[in-house]
Amino acid sequence: MDATTVLADVTGSIATVGYGLAAIGPAIGVGIVVGKTIEGVARQPELAGRLQVLMWIGIAFTEALAFIGIATAFIFGA
Repeated sequence: MDATTVLADVTGSIATVGYGLAAIGPAIGVGIVVGKTIEGVARQPELAGRLQVLMWIGIAFTEALAFIGIATAFIFGA
């Protein structure tokens, strides 16, 4: 079996791998947002309500990146 035959047998879509890599960024981003919110509440507990609202907005924007990644996987993977 030579190299040409082996390369001809490789088939499939790399979109799932691409989405998996694209999901790493939002996961790290959500972790940072939640961690910083916990630090802020620990420093000033009276701002917990405001910080929680800002945390959810930050998580929503960060998760938008994951949605863009999965949409790209469907668009270019098909």
